Amino acid sequence: MENAQPTPLEECALASGLVSQDQLDEARKSVRWSDGDEPAANAPPNDQQLANRLVDLGVINAWQAGQLLEGRTRFNLGPYKIVDSIGQGGMGQVFKAEHGLLGRVVAVKVLPRAKTTPEAIANFTNEIRALARLDHPNLVRALDAGHDANVYFLVTEYVPGCDLRKLVRRDGALGMEEAASIISQVARGLAHAHARAIVHRDVKPGNVLVTPDGDAKLSDLGLAGPLEGDLEKDPRFGKIVGTADYLSPDHIRAPWEPTPAWDIYSLGCTLYYAVTGKVPFPGGSTSDKARAHCELRPLDPRRLNPKLSNEFVDVLADMMAKDPAERVPTAEDVMRRLEPWAMKRPVLAKPPDTTKPLPGLQAVVEGAMGEAAARPPVASPTPPAPPPPQPPPPVRPTAVEPPRPPVLRPTRQEPPRSTRPDVFDAEAEESSSQELQTADAPPPLAAPPRALPPPLPPRTEPVWKQWWIPLLILLAIPVTGMTAVMVFWLIRLVMQR
Repeated sequence: MENAQPTPLEECALASGLVSQDQLDEARKSVRWSDGDEPAANAPPNDQQLANRLVDLGVINAWQAGQLLEGRTRFNLGPYKIVDSIGQGGMGQVFKAEHGLLGRVVAVKVLPRAKTTPEAIANFTNEIRALARLDHPNLVRALDAGHDANVYFLVTEYVPGCDLRKLVRRDGALGMEEAASIISQVARGLAHAHARAIVHRDVKPGNVLVTPDGDAKLSDLGLAGPLEGDLEKDPRFGKIVGTADYLSPDHIRAPWEPTPAWDIYSLGCTLYYAVTGKVPFPGGSTSDKARAHCELRPLDPRRLNPKLSNEFVDVLADMMAKDPAERVPTAEDVMRRLEPWAMKRPVLAKPPDTTKPLPGLQAVVEGAMGEAAARPPVASPTPPAPPPPQPPPPVRPTAVEPPRPPVLRPTRQEPPRSTRPDVFDAEAEESSSQELQTADAPPPLAAPPRALPPPLPPRTEPVWKQWWIPLLILLAIPVTGMTAVMVFWLIRLVMQR
């Protein structure tokens, strides 16, 4: 084993600088064979077993092991060492990184080379400049920006925890206090952006980061735009951009007139998702969603979460008003209206699951995202001995959803929805940040309806279930029989005369 030729994994690990030769030798010697699979005494472990052992020893993580198994050796962008992959969006992929000299943990957003067009670079530069103008504890701060080998990247602060969308999908719909606290913090960050003449244009649960301490930060200003000045210099001027599930009607109808009211409506849709676990208008195409925001009313959130109070739903309805004149005017007013329910430390967000490796940095740079995503993930490392069975952890009870009432809509009916879990995940937020076609915008309405319907009257028992109906029937049977006998007797008496 000492003189064996290095395997592809060993060559990549040494070339990447993540693993030293001593660590490789230790991992090779300490590989534990499973019962029944032990080969000859001098047989070296294969790459998969060696990668699992390196992960088990804590030398590399599962994502790094997956990249090494795929033959990737680049884990640096300028002075930043890529540690893990956080997620992927429409504008690029976000990595967790560490500054080589300062040791500071940061998040690095990379613009893939395949998407490095003049327009994409202009939009990416616009995001960098927008972030540079903002400095607020409820907004993800920009720390650095640059390019390495024609790869453009943006460095922001790293926020531990998970986003609001993952939090709701993991734990279910939030209570009024939890949701109000998170949305109030996001509103505080939006107020700071609006005061500096910046509209976010993509407020949604996936862009709201929640830390383990309950702090909320709004991220991703990739679609942000100016509110004043020479608006035509905005590369997205006059275009409908954002996520279809959270677009405001006035954004759809007049994308050339940006206002803070766009973000208020999107924040209301985000609050709707937080307390119900559903988007306001699930299902349908992007055009269907845009038309629904302009013409239809969402399902009363009390049908999905009966614990919501009427006062809370009134605030939600005012944030989602179709007419901007009837909508909550500013982010400060949103904070004031939600103050009765807001908490200081609402939830404890667990760190996101990183056991499933995402595409690596080299794949992003080379434009091979699809190929990397199609390859199988690294198998979990085999522990030395199975642990004793533990009792299952306590599970947060999930309220049984009541039967769906008829949706109050003017003309068409909502398409049937499946109860399969994978379909529900897609319905939760199936559209991503994108640029919509202006032709999808429906014509304006003369009198837009209120966003949410009024409370429905209490249900009453049908007449045939009332207790006194059977009693009347029982009393009527003998009376009817006696009446029939008397009539028959009178007829015979008359005929005999």
